[in-house]
Amino acid sequence: MAATVSLVAGDARVELAPNVGGAIASYTFRGRDVLRPTSDAARAEGLVRGHACYPLVPYSNRIEHGRLSFRGRTHELALNFGDHPHAIHGVGWQRSWRVLARDESSALIAFEHDAAGDHVRAWPWPFHAWQAFALTAGGAHATLTLKIGLRSTGDEPFPFGLGWHPYFPRDAATVLGFTATRLWETGPTCIPTSIVAPAGERCFDPPRAIGATLLDNVYAGWDGRAELADPAREHVVAIEGDSACPYLVVFIAASGDYLAVEPVTQMTDAFNRAARGARDTGTRVLEPGAAFSCTMRISARALP
Repeated sequence: MAATVSLVAGDARVELAPNVGGAIASYTFRGRDVLRPTSDAARAEGLVRGHACYPLVPYSNRIEHGRLSFRGRTHELALNFGDHPHAIHGVGWQRSWRVLARDESSALIAFEHDAAGDHVRAWPWPFHAWQAFALTAGGAHATLTLKIGLRSTGDEPFPFGLGWHPYFPRDAATVLGFTATRLWETGPTCIPTSIVAPAGERCFDPPRAIGATLLDNVYAGWDGRAELADPAREHVVAIEGDSACPYLVVFIAASGDYLAVEPVTQMTDAFNRAARGARDTGTRVLEPGAAFSCTMRISARALP
């Protein structure tokens, strides 16, 4: 079982698993799960996708067929998700992160990507990535603030994105609410095809119980806040992304006791779309020596 780093503030507890993709293993408030708890099996086997949350760096979601087009060149990326046909979620979730600093309620972790040897197919440009965690609590509230950052350590610019993949407990009665102006429809392997206004079971404004909704889509024009109300766990959870995260990925599977609500800086396959001339993809370019970061907050409020 991988070693964990514990953060404590009042009645809130967080366990980090730096060696398992820089993931979070648990987040509880007043003894109740804010994030989906990590099973004993996932802990023992170091299964990052079985953990409560993991980082998305240097891009979120999918790059179609692992072929990345940027400034006239095509880079072949390793397909890193079993038999899935696309590269997915970057490289940070598949690396061991080291602890740089910690105290009772905060921690800083990082890893280096050298883009050498076999690593070049994971991502062809070198970088330094870091995550900072800060836990606060008082009265009926607790907040975990997460910051993720990227710094170029090479001599060429490259496209990038950042985000997180937090899982939350759910059942059919869990209420989800957020405001976004557009939603990307997708093909059978979750690559965006067309953009529409959210409607019907894909609209959560006003908030509603998720029921039997199935989703694996990216929303654009997100206003930066989503809420989950879960009477069974007696709290309301707020997910907030800063202005660098105007996209929100929502994943609700047909089975399982969890959903994912993911603040991210770019849409799915953003870099290839931008290379074809598309606008408003969220694609950013990191120049040599430059750095960028963004922030997410996950807050829990106990119900009376």
